[in-house]
Amino acid sequence: MPPRCHLDHITVIAQTLDEGARFVHAALGVAPQTGGEHPRMGTHNLLLRLGDSAFLEVIAVNPLAPPPARPRWFALDSLDARSAPALATWVVRSSDIHATQAELPETLGEIEAMSRGALNWLITIPADGSLPLGGVAPTLIEWSTATHPAAGLRDHGLSLLGLELCHPEPERLANLLQPLELGNIVAVSGATSPRLLARIMTPDGLKTLSI
Repeated sequence: MPPRCHLDHITVIAQTLDEGARFVHAALGVAPQTGGEHPRMGTHNLLLRLGDSAFLEVIAVNPLAPPPARPRWFALDSLDARSAPALATWVVRSSDIHATQAELPETLGEIEAMSRGALNWLITIPADGSLPLGGVAPTLIEWSTATHPAAGLRDHGLSLLGLELCHPEPERLANLLQPLELGNIVAVSGATSPRLLARIMTPDGLKTLSI
């Protein structure tokens, strides 16, 4: 039996952090705050608290950082001038990422050590930088900290109520997620193409975030 897992954060990809911040503000009425840099990936991010142990991340290529000698994560190398910001994928937290990955019917990538400032973690990253199942399959993460990073973010009164995962192969996706035991915060449905939709409660009512 793998360790119990939790929905940790949702990830918006964008060409620039400014574009990503405008996308989030237009959808939720709140702007994300500065996060930091990921030296190994040549990326940086913004963050928005969605509860005591959940957050939204906006991630983009850092134009001031040297490019990595490998594909960047979250399919960021695939973006071009026509790419609009989008809710691209989501991340599941485990207390033992190796045990959790071993229980899954499909691999989500190699387990690698990453950092941002004083934070360190283990995370699954496909070697080609792609998003498994078009982003509707999660990334796994194991934080190397006793306090969740969301606890240190400004609280705007937002909370993540649910995440809908749409995919042409819903049974395959449901089978992949079953060992994670995430409960009813995640729902799977059929669709002609991969798509995520997050339902977020804000001080101004229920809002949705998607592509």
